[in-house]
Amino acid sequence: MGKKKTGSRGLRKNDLERTVIEFFQENPGIVYPQKALCKQLHLNTNPAKMLLMDVLQDLLMDDFIKEQPRFCYSLNSPMQVMTGTFRRKANGKNIFEPEDGGEPILVAERNSLHAMDGDTVQATLLARRKHHVREAAITDILKRSDKTFVGTLQVQKGYAYLLTEDRTLANDIFIPKENLKKGKTGDKAIVRIVEWPERAKNPIGKVVDILGKTGENNAEMHAILAEYGLPYTYPANVEKAAEKFTPDITEEEIARRIDMRDVLTFTIDPYDAKDFDDALSIRPVKEGLWEVGVHIADVSHYVTEGSIIDKEAYKRATSIYLVDRTVPMLPERLCNFICSLRPDEDKLTYSVIFHLNEKAEVKHWKLAHTVTRSNRRFTYEEVQKVLEDHHEASESDYTAPGDSAPLPSPEGTTARPAEEFANELILLNRMAKQLRSRRFSAGAIDFDRCEVRFNIEPDGHPTGVYFKVAKDANKLIEEFMLLANRTVAESIGRIPKNQKPKVLPYRIHDNPDPEKLLHLADFVKKFGHKLRTTGDRQDISRNLNRLLDNVKGKREQNVIEMITLRAMMKAKYSTYNIGHYGLAFDYYTHFTSPIRRYPDLMVHRLLTRYAEGGRSVGQVKYEEYCEHCSDMEQTAAQAERASIKYKQVEFMSEHLGEVFQGTISGVTEFGIYVEIDENKCEGMIPLRDLEGDYYEFDEKNYCLKGRRYHHCYNLGDSVKVQVARADLYRKQLDLKLILPSV
Repeated sequence: MGKKKTGSRGLRKNDLERTVIEFFQENPGIVYPQKALCKQLHLNTNPAKMLLMDVLQDLLMDDFIKEQPRFCYSLNSPMQVMTGTFRRKANGKNIFEPEDGGEPILVAERNSLHAMDGDTVQATLLARRKHHVREAAITDILKRSDKTFVGTLQVQKGYAYLLTEDRTLANDIFIPKENLKKGKTGDKAIVRIVEWPERAKNPIGKVVDILGKTGENNAEMHAILAEYGLPYTYPANVEKAAEKFTPDITEEEIARRIDMRDVLTFTIDPYDAKDFDDALSIRPVKEGLWEVGVHIADVSHYVTEGSIIDKEAYKRATSIYLVDRTVPMLPERLCNFICSLRPDEDKLTYSVIFHLNEKAEVKHWKLAHTVTRSNRRFTYEEVQKVLEDHHEASESDYTAPGDSAPLPSPEGTTARPAEEFANELILLNRMAKQLRSRRFSAGAIDFDRCEVRFNIEPDGHPTGVYFKVAKDANKLIEEFMLLANRTVAESIGRIPKNQKPKVLPYRIHDNPDPEKLLHLADFVKKFGHKLRTTGDRQDISRNLNRLLDNVKGKREQNVIEMITLRAMMKAKYSTYNIGHYGLAFDYYTHFTSPIRRYPDLMVHRLLTRYAEGGRSVGQVKYEEYCEHCSDMEQTAAQAERASIKYKQVEFMSEHLGEVFQGTISGVTEFGIYVEIDENKCEGMIPLRDLEGDYYEFDEKNYCLKGRRYHHCYNLGDSVKVQVARADLYRKQLDLKLILPSV
């Protein structure tokens, strides 16, 4: 195709538009950068180039051309009828996602054909109205999604309704009597939609499971899991497969491994932990040199790839930690018994064994399959007491909130006294502090936040709130786990430039969003703090750490920590390594928790494969695995937060009418969120209850501004509130603002 002779003088927009349309029609399938278009069309002057940009924008709006990547254009020839996925939105702005990965297309409710979220559908593009976004109409539902709905049954004589809080449904679900599964009014139930006739107001559903009575603890916790599509029971056939494993270790298996059963080894975990997937060992090598072993439960020895247990573990991808229970990734026999590094039992482990000097510098390391035997199971509180009694704990630990008294050892009087291990614990703690210091010097971010926990009775009722703070005992374990994770990641990823690294799931964390950092800098100015957002990665990290250190103990601490976290990207799994910003590691993976995280199990298998000379696995397949695990991690975190919110509302339901001091923790267009200082429970003051002015939402400055009297409610402001309403059904705590008396 020869070059078009357009010229630049006396150009009119209509003429140029016709020329551009002809050019793209004659060159379908070719992507042209904007500069190349100017050259092809002989547009040499600046006015002509500006006119071309104007024409291109019009053609983009008309969907005649498409832009991909930025400032690169090609003829857009979408099919009128496409297949893809329907996404139902709570705000009514449903979308159609084409299966070819094209841009999402708006689907109005009237054009949705009652499709449900996740349905595979056929859609037809509608004629585009001028100055409107592109729209589509659903013409056929090819496959219904497996999505279920959770709610409370309201049973009538011959039918029932499921009352659900799912905001993607405008109407309740109608359930014929034959689909009720003996459910009764007030039962918490899981329902699947089986039909939604075109002219019917309500979808028709079928009860999948009855969870129990609304308000009962088990029913509510199972409902939270079901709302997020997470399992609340373990399949019987998987449990049966797990029961076949025995704890016996053959002599042949021991012979294939390094036997470290005679090396001093111990675990350090929360007092209520049942699955111990990591242990530390320590012994002297020579003067000034120590062997420190990070021993991890060798789950991959028992859970083989493709087995029935493996498939269920992959599906779950992670253990889930609700307020009052753990929903494990593996069957209980494996996670709490066979694989768990219980004291005084021989266990199969996969170990990273370091030779460290007293400055915690790695002089040598190796990766090996081992046999170990834990000499003692410690709680964090026990180790913390040893460190504090010997004046080895950090200064801040002595004044930090949260539990300070140790709980009794689960082994009771049979366990060796903690003091017997004092020398080893003190040495490991000193090494951990040096590892931590170097990590922060390299640019790691210090995000040690206080965690809210509940004292819970056997029936699930919360009786009190307490705070957990990471002290030296926690950080001791954390630093050696980080060291092991980083070391094995480097062993695969750090190779000569002319070689291609083998595939490995990395734990990656991208740099902060620059725009969010600028907003953070503006926000902290209100509290008298400064944040420089220029410089290299290390400069920005140091500035963030300086800010977080400066706000400790001040009233604005929680809110600034929260906004800083929002400026960070989310960590995720990927086979494409970009490093971990928050930890300041160029290479990082998850190796140390295969009992509760599937990526760790994948890493174990791959490290074994590569150590035996195996070829690299397929990157596309493992990237899909990584995406699934990242998605499940986020879903599990949402369920965990929902369980905390439920217990907060349940706890505060016994404090109706009481007045508390609080801090504004969130500002939205529909109200302000307040965190009660005393117990960290959060509730909302609806916008309609803010009297005395008409308030407008200032998103940039995180505040509500009064239009008439200019009063502001800012993030971080201290306010007095009264507990007005505790709605367990909606997991919603309503507060009332108490204004100071004049």
